[in-house]
Amino acid sequence: MRLVFAGTPPFAARALSALHEAGHDIALVLSQPDRPSGRGLKTRPSAVAELAAGLGLAIAKPVSLKLPESRAPIEAANAELMVVAAYGLILPKSVLAIPRLGCLNIHASLLPRWRGAAPIQRAIQAGDAETGVAIMVMEAGLDTGPVLLERRVVIGSTDTAATLTDTLAGLGAVAIVEALARLPTLAPRPQDPGGVTYAAKIEKSEGALDWRLDAAALDRQVRAFDPFPGAETSLGGEPLKVWQVRPVDGTGEPGTVIRQQDGCPVVACGEGALALTVMQRPGSRRLPAAEFLKGRPMPPGTRLGATATGGA
Repeated sequence: MRLVFAGTPPFAARALSALHEAGHDIALVLSQPDRPSGRGLKTRPSAVAELAAGLGLAIAKPVSLKLPESRAPIEAANAELMVVAAYGLILPKSVLAIPRLGCLNIHASLLPRWRGAAPIQRAIQAGDAETGVAIMVMEAGLDTGPVLLERRVVIGSTDTAATLTDTLAGLGAVAIVEALARLPTLAPRPQDPGGVTYAAKIEKSEGALDWRLDAAALDRQVRAFDPFPGAETSLGGEPLKVWQVRPVDGTGEPGTVIRQQDGCPVVACGEGALALTVMQRPGSRRLPAAEFLKGRPMPPGTRLGATATGGA
C-alpha cells in the first residue's frame, strides 16, 4: 500500500522499519521537530526521522498539523492510508480525512483500557496482569475509534516501562503489518464504553516515593517510572534515585532501613518492605546496591524520605 507514516520515538521506528521491510510504499514520514537531547543537549532528530533519513524516505517535521501549509505534504503524498504510532501531535479531522482509507493507530494498550498518553506506565503502576497493542481506526476523539486487531502480552513481575515498551514495540510492528495484509477482512470492533480508563501524561513529581504505601505499590511505581521520571526519595538531605527494588518481608517505621539482605538495604514500607537493589546519587550513575553502599553506607536506622536525617 502507499502510506504516510507518523511517529516519533523508537517505539514507532520499529513499526516504520517493519512496514518498509514488508514492501509498503512509504510516500511520506511525519515526525516531531528535532529537539535537544543527551548530556550536551545537542539538537537531534527523532528515532523515526533518523530511520527515515537512512531509508531515503521523504520527511516532514511540522510543529502543528492545524495549518493548511502543514497539511500540503500529506495531500501531495496521495497515500491510501496513514499509519500513526506515538506521534505526539494531534491529528485534526482535516488530516484524518486526507488518506482514502483513513488512518490507523498503533496504541500500546488493550483498548478501551488506558486511552491516552502513558498507557504502558499506567498499566504497570495499576498492577495489570496483561497489556498489549491495539490497531485502531482513528477518529477525532482521544483513542476512541474501533479496534481492528489486538495482540496481548503478560506483564512480568520485573517489567519496567523500558522493557515493556520494547516488547510492545516489537508486537506493534508485527501487528500493523498483519493488519494491513488482512485489512479487507478485518471487522472494526467498537470499544466498550464501560471499560474506559485514561492514562494521564506522566508528571515528574509522580516519581516521589511515599514509604507509607505498601511495598507492592512502591515496587510497581519504581518499575512504571523507569526510565522517566525515575522513582526518587532522599538520603541525608540529598536526592536518591531508586531504579530497582525487590519486595521482601519486614516491618518497621516506613522509610527506615531495617536490615541488610543479600548486600541490599531493606526499607520498611506501610506494609512489607523493599530491598533496594539499584540506586543512583546526583552526578553519579546507576549502581548495584553492594557498590553503592561502599560510597554511602545505609546501616539499620537510616531514614529515607523528605524528613530523613541520613542515619548514622
